[in-house]
Amino acid sequence: MNDPVEIIVPIAGMIMIIALAVGIPLVRALGRKWEREASTPKIPAELMARLERIETGIDTMAVEVERISEGQRFTTRLLSERVKEPASNG
Repeated sequence: MNDPVEIIVPIAGMIMIIALAVGIPLVRALGRKWEREASTPKIPAELMARLERIETGIDTMAVEVERISEGQRFTTRLLSERVKEPASNG
């Protein structure tokens, strides 16, 4: 009555159901991870270093332009105040 061959089929079926229930989400997660990694471009280290130097240079130029602008505003203010003052004839 309890033939070992008869019990193998239900056990194999249950193992297959468990394997599918656990395996399918794992495979989907792994596939999504690979897709995300493939969509993000890999930037070489030498290019990153170059971009950092460019960024530093642009920041330095921005500071210098701000200094020039401040000097221009100061000069303009001095000239406008000078024009407003009446000329004194000694």
